[in-house]
Amino acid sequence: MSDDTSPSAAPSERTRVKRYHWLARYDRATVEQILDATPLAHVGCQMDGVPFVTPTFFWREGDRVYWHGSSAGRMFKVLESQDICFTVSLLDGLVLARTSYNFNCNFRSVMILGRASLITDPAEKEAHLRTFVNGLVPNQWDRLRPPTEKEIAVTALASMSIDEASCKVRVGPPEDDEADYSFPAWAGVIPIRTQILPPEPDPRNLPGLEMPEDVLKFKLG
Repeated sequence: MSDDTSPSAAPSERTRVKRYHWLARYDRATVEQILDATPLAHVGCQMDGVPFVTPTFFWREGDRVYWHGSSAGRMFKVLESQDICFTVSLLDGLVLARTSYNFNCNFRSVMILGRASLITDPAEKEAHLRTFVNGLVPNQWDRLRPPTEKEIAVTALASMSIDEASCKVRVGPPEDDEADYSFPAWAGVIPIRTQILPPEPDPRNLPGLEMPEDVLKFKLG
């Protein structure tokens, strides 16, 4: 993956952005920045000839993304037999133009193509799951009851390289046709941000159990 952000720097022909190609980014720094800004991704693959897109929690370790689920899940039974599409998207604002044709949104998105691999070694699975939990809330893993062998066994864990990735990023005001800038319609951007609210304790917490400082300080990205 190149540090060049021009369309010619696409890591492969199938990841080259063709529609709105001027929004394309292919550099590793932008890919990682977007991936690290959210724990939610969508994994697309075919099952019995039908396309399925599954939302999932994920995390990044170096040049790979990881996600987990039930070992009985259909997705994990087909991942290693086909190329998949792994996507992340963030909505940053509604872009209100002077015509409906030019309505848009400000956003950041990543699409990764490639073949996933399953991690089956119990110790390796546990180590990656620890990284996932502590990546959300620092030091949280050691506050929890350790997972049982059965829990590790029924948890499927997949990973995939981010080498074949492309991004699209849009920022800024509307882009109207020059003749429409004199039309008397309000135009602009309605910014959209994810809001993190104060943690809400479980009513069945043990008496006197204090909220960890790391939970109180939770933030994304």
